[in-house]
Amino acid sequence: MKRMSLRKFGQIVARVMRTLPPEFETHLANLVVDVEDEADETTLRKAGFSDEEIADGETLYGLFEPMEPFDCEALDLADRPHRLRIFKNPLEDDFPERRELLLEIRKTVIHELAHHFGYSERDLDYFESQEDPFRDGLTEQLDEEQ
Repeated sequence: MKRMSLRKFGQIVARVMRTLPPEFETHLANLVVDVEDEADETTLRKAGFSDEEIADGETLYGLFEPMEPFDCEALDLADRPHRLRIFKNPLEDDFPERRELLLEIRKTVIHELAHHFGYSERDLDYFESQEDPFRDGLTEQLDEEQ
C-alpha cells in the first residue's frame, strides 16, 4: 500500500476520536492528540526502551503522556492537558494492508486513551489479544470514507 500523508493519517485519527461515545467528551477536554511520523530516540528512552531495543528498531505505535507536574497553584490539575501521540510510520510499516492499518490505528488510539483513563498495559492484554476487538463495522466505514 502506498504511504499516506501525515495529514491524511491525522484525519483518520481525528475520525476515530469523533466516533467515541458522547459520554467520553467531558473526560477528553484536557487531552491533546498529535500525530507524528515516528517516535524519536528521546521519546523511546523516556518510554523505557533500552539502547539495544532502540538499535534493533523497536518503536512505538502510540504513547500517552500525562502532563508533567509543575509548581503552579493557580492551575487545577484536572484542567491540565495530557497528550496522546500516534506514530504513523511504525503502523504503516507493520500493517501494510489498508483494512488492517485502519483497524490498528483504532486499536492504538483506544489503547492510549485507556491509559488516559488509568488502565495499565496488563489491564489491556485481553483487548490487545483480539484481532478485532470492536466488531462494530466502523473500520469498514473508515475505509469507505478514505
